[in-house]
Amino acid sequence: MAMFSLAIRARAKANPLLTRRALHFRNFCNGRFGLSTSESDPPDRPVAGTKFLESFKEEFEIGSRVISLETGKIARFANGAVVLGMEETKVLSTVAAAKGDADRDFLPLTVDYQEKQFAQGLIPNTFMRREGAPKERELLCGRLIDRPIRPLFPAGFYHEIQVMASVLSSDGKQDPDVLAANATSAALMLSDIPWGGPIGVVRMGRICGQFIVNPTMDELSLSDLNLVYACTRDKTLMIDVQAREITEKDLEAGLRLAHPEAVKYLEPQIRLAAKAGKQKKEYKLSMVSEQIFEKVRNLAEAPIDAVFTDPSYGKFERGEALEKIAQDVKSALEEECDEQSLKVLPKVVDTVRKKVVRKRIISEGFRLDGRHLDEVRPIYCEAGHLPILHGSALFNRGDTQVLCTVTLGAPQDAQRLDSLVGPPTKRFMLHYSFPPFCINEIGKRAGLNRREVGHGTLAEKALLAVLPPEDDFPYTVRINSEVMASDGSTSMATVCGGSMALMDAGIPLREHVAGVSVGLVTDVDPETGEITDYRILTDILGLEDHLGDMDFKIAGTRNGVTAIQLDIKPAGIPLDIICESLEPARKGRLQILDHMEQEISVPRNQDYRNSPRLVTLKFSNDAIRRFIGPLGALKRKVEEETGARISVGDGTITIAAKNQAVMEKVQDKVDFIVGREIVVGGIYKGIVMSIKEYGAFVEFNGGQQGLLHISELSHEPVSRVSDVVSVGQQISLMCIGQDVRGNIKLSRKATLPRPESETKSVVEGSAPVTKEKPNIWASPENMSKGEQLESTLEELVLSKMENTESNRSASLMPSVVIRSAAECDEEEKSAGLSKTSKSAPKPKGTLKKGSKQKKIQSSDNMPDLSLSIMLSESLSQMGGNKEFTSQDEGEANLSDQNDKETGGKTPVTPQKLKLGTKVTAKIYQIRARGLVLDLGGGIRGMYKFEMMMSNDRTSGIC
Repeated sequence: MAMFSLAIRARAKANPLLTRRALHFRNFCNGRFGLSTSESDPPDRPVAGTKFLESFKEEFEIGSRVISLETGKIARFANGAVVLGMEETKVLSTVAAAKGDADRDFLPLTVDYQEKQFAQGLIPNTFMRREGAPKERELLCGRLIDRPIRPLFPAGFYHEIQVMASVLSSDGKQDPDVLAANATSAALMLSDIPWGGPIGVVRMGRICGQFIVNPTMDELSLSDLNLVYACTRDKTLMIDVQAREITEKDLEAGLRLAHPEAVKYLEPQIRLAAKAGKQKKEYKLSMVSEQIFEKVRNLAEAPIDAVFTDPSYGKFERGEALEKIAQDVKSALEEECDEQSLKVLPKVVDTVRKKVVRKRIISEGFRLDGRHLDEVRPIYCEAGHLPILHGSALFNRGDTQVLCTVTLGAPQDAQRLDSLVGPPTKRFMLHYSFPPFCINEIGKRAGLNRREVGHGTLAEKALLAVLPPEDDFPYTVRINSEVMASDGSTSMATVCGGSMALMDAGIPLREHVAGVSVGLVTDVDPETGEITDYRILTDILGLEDHLGDMDFKIAGTRNGVTAIQLDIKPAGIPLDIICESLEPARKGRLQILDHMEQEISVPRNQDYRNSPRLVTLKFSNDAIRRFIGPLGALKRKVEEETGARISVGDGTITIAAKNQAVMEKVQDKVDFIVGREIVVGGIYKGIVMSIKEYGAFVEFNGGQQGLLHISELSHEPVSRVSDVVSVGQQISLMCIGQDVRGNIKLSRKATLPRPESETKSVVEGSAPVTKEKPNIWASPENMSKGEQLESTLEELVLSKMENTESNRSASLMPSVVIRSAAECDEEEKSAGLSKTSKSAPKPKGTLKKGSKQKKIQSSDNMPDLSLSIMLSESLSQMGGNKEFTSQDEGEANLSDQNDKETGGKTPVTPQKLKLGTKVTAKIYQIRARGLVLDLGGGIRGMYKFEMMMSNDRTSGIC
């Protein structure tokens, strides 16, 4: 073995290209390493061949856009499968039929439409990260496909059919619903299922009066019309419209333009079916023999006609009578042991009813309840049926009754839409509910019902056109429509009740919206299938809907149509008859609007406290961060304590409360946390933080502090601050002033009612009315120099009041004393005033050197303080061109202009000067304790403030 290994090494060195497989070494297998034999070498592996997928494709152009139909590449096992593409939006539609015979008397057709997030390159934002139950939009798109294809299945074809439409990719430009409907038509054409297609489905829009074929989503947002039209080559199958009060004339023009555009979809489907379509299979049809039909008709026709010709029957009385007739016929057939007739008895009896009703309407022009063809049932309207709610209305038309309620919410309550196209949210929602008790039946309520979703969306489209824009009315609106009794057209009754409920809620609608359902009864030639005669019925009953050919729901205002939904039972109706039905619908709609406007014609004024409130407050981002708190704790706490809903935006806080009391409570909490803009005259709530002898310091408006002076505590004299307020007490205050540096003056007595004695004295004394200043904080650069001086005075006074602990009375008024120049000079040399020195108070209002004593009162309530530093700072900014006037009444004023009375006098001379002379002076120099004034003519004087450490403040004019 050792010699064999050496030989292998030698061969490997001689030939480096030698591999382990050439030396017949085996790979690791079962944990062992050894040699392999030549017999175990694997044979040559087969190479996979290339599979060829034969596909067929048709391309055509509609509305300046290229559309493609392709089959054969994917979903090859389906009975029929087509991929329809428009630009980068592609939709797959498949069709399958159940095996075996159909033992039923209806067509179990199921249409499932699905939009998965991979179509736009997204992962679902759900916990499981996958799509769940069908959304409302998917149910609506499924109905849009179902409605035009169902009438084209042959009579008696009751095999189970399933259509599945899936969006493969979406560029967001086109709505895939119309593409899915056309793809379904092409898939049915390719399958072996008997079907009377093809059909064409097209969407129309209108911008600035110009119709657009296959508009994009951006164009639809500008359009006042969203029309989906489905048809065969010569007949209409389905119409779905959402509009902004379009007139019947313009709507007819749009329908006639849409028909030839929809027909363009037919030929490509026929060509594709000729290339790749299957042979139609012979399915068993559940047909009733002529012999059985005649036998049942002879037994049931006469009693059924007697019931239908008696207008005194109500819905349930008529139903009980018809059921009794069916039981009598069944008993007769059981006596004869006719099993074949018994199997199809319900269907045959229903066919007999249909023929009796249609014959009477066409030949006599009378309906089941005795009304004329264009007559609307009696109407009852009641707005505000539930006063405590935001809005409510009860609407009755005949036996149909609907209760509509309106609930207003915050903007964040808007519904989030997770669809491939369209807006991400919806702020107006209408939820339609059809409970079993409304038709005296029992049933289970579970999940979304396709019929309820479809009826609610139709009413929602009708009302959306008259809602105010979001900028003017930012509320989220939800309407709940509860059907209390059903006898036809509950969706149109929802439109009427919803419109009244919106006005009852105070929503400023442009117009009332009403709806009515129009029916059709036709007489058809059995050989040619052409309509020989027809009657149009206004406001159809439930039984007329069941036994008739058409349910044409039209809603709108007095100005035009806002929503339409057309469903038919035969294989198409001529477009001329559809357009003819618009005028009876308009007349019936106007009659209903008259009744609605008599009940409520304008939105109610929502002044009562139960109505909801929505307020948007503007704050800085720093203030909003304070309000939100750590991880949103403060915001959540306010919401939990008040029950309100608060949303935060860029610089805004939006509060939605269910009534005014809750709104006030939330605003108080927001103001306390964040604060709001301070205005003079504004009322605020604050907490007393500390008490001084001269007042109290109060924290309010989000942590700001202000001074509540003792004089502003009450209308009555107050000796001690603690007698009125205490630390930690919450009080209401009014802002009465603020200086340029932000010092705030507060008043409690301004929020209190005046005493009766004071009010009486003011009235008797005829006090002059003072004009209130605007509540605007002026910036320093926008203030006049006199205003800057006044603000600086107030600022230093407040600062001095905070730092001093001396006891003084706020009710004492400061005084000004006039002295001679000699006394001023002597006082300045000897006094050497400082902040710590104290001197005897001067008598108030005394006049020195034998002159007449004058009492000079200040114009404010400032206590005894030194103003020399203040004036030196303020006047140095004002410049030296100010003038100073000393009047003989003793008033000292700073003015911006020369006194008009002294403007024309001769210059002042020393001989003319005496105590009490009225002079005008300019500021010559600013000193630490006063001003040097230039009186003109080389004469200068001094204006001096001196600090007397007492309860009085005196000023000297030298």
